Amino acid sequence: MIQEPEAYEPERPEASEPEATRRDAGVAESSRANRGWWDRNADEYQSEHGTFLGDDRFVWGPEGLDEVEAELLGPPEELKGKDVLELGAGAAQCARWLAAQGARPVALDLSHRQLQHALRIGGSFPLVCADAGALPFADSSFDLACSAYGALPFVADPRLVLREVRRVLRPGGRFVFSVTHPIRWAFPDEPGPEGLSVSSSYFDRTPYVEQDEEGRAVYVEHHRTLGDRVRDIVASGFRLVDLVEPEWPSWNTSEWGGWSPLRGSLIPGTAVFVCERD
Repeated sequence: MIQEPEAYEPERPEASEPEATRRDAGVAESSRANRGWWDRNADEYQSEHGTFLGDDRFVWGPEGLDEVEAELLGPPEELKGKDVLELGAGAAQCARWLAAQGARPVALDLSHRQLQHALRIGGSFPLVCADAGALPFADSSFDLACSAYGALPFVADPRLVLREVRRVLRPGGRFVFSVTHPIRWAFPDEPGPEGLSVSSSYFDRTPYVEQDEEGRAVYVEHHRTLGDRVRDIVASGFRLVDLVEPEWPSWNTSEWGGWSPLRGSLIPGTAVFVCERD
């Protein structure tokens, strides 16, 4: 059950800024850290990016690739009546767009606070607070699944998520997910010129971890190379049918973290994987 959102309150300053490091972080530690991070930062995230994301718009990443044009889940007219699972839904903007096309979406997120924002905006579809690595649904419950920068970048074992998604998809079902383009891990996460020079090995899979004074992770991201992603997909029982690398459009003049028109015109920032279950 998702409760009504409470009034916004300024976040209390922490005793000290977390330390950024690269170290191992397992499944349980990553899940705990990221649940807490998104609960603490959901208000700021929605305030900062809500205008770009809209209330009922389906964008695959900071470039602004819109599902209306991309049709990676299929033509909009064919979504009517389809059962669709959105992973890492945040405020459920994508699920809300799907519902407007006549689909029957379910919006799932690890963060209770993110789903409170989904409730604040509104919608008649279910909101589920759960871990993507242990989906609370029966086998073959959905026709489609999608995830726009949700879940996959933050889990220590992406095959757990992929296998769970395959389990809940019906035969012939499609799963489309977007993540930070793997090449970005070799560059500093900066939108300006300093973000254009390679600073680390693309092949270093050591997770990025922010940790508190006692060494407890408070935020974790996991790196997979492009080849790793493909192997994860195939090993989990999917067939990869497309890999989309959105180009930065001329109309998009905004910056989002390390994403910017400068970097976007030179190196890819997002990778979208289109997978099907046979």
